[in-house]
Formats: sequence, structure tokens, C-alpha cells
Amino acid sequence: MRLLGERAVVLSGLAARLLGWRPDEFWAATPAELAAMFSEDGAEPVAGEELAAMMARFPDGVE
Repeated sequence: MRLLGERAVVLSGLAARLLGWRPDEFWAATPAELAAMFSEDGAEPVAGEELAAMMARFPDGVE
């Protein structure tokens, strides 16, 4: 049985390679955000400059 920490390390590596996320971006993401990035619903992942622009436009905690 694999521990949560071991799985998190694997997911962190995948996020870095496939999404271009740095470790702090991975650890700041919610499970729902991470799941959405790897979903198979046909949506393209958002990363890099596009993600930065969206984060600037819609910062967390602002309504």
C-alpha cells in the first residue's frame, strides 16, 4: 500500500513535466484543481502564461 506522501511526490513530478508547474504551484493547488488538469473530458490543460493571466484576472479570495 502506498502512502499519501509517496503518491503526492509522483503527482508533483507529473505536474512539473506535463503542466509546467513548479513545486509551490503544485502544493498550492487544491485536489479539485489538480484533478481538473488531468481530467479526460477533452478540455485542454491551462498552464504557463495563460494560467498566470487567469490568476491575475481572477485572484483567489476576491469577490
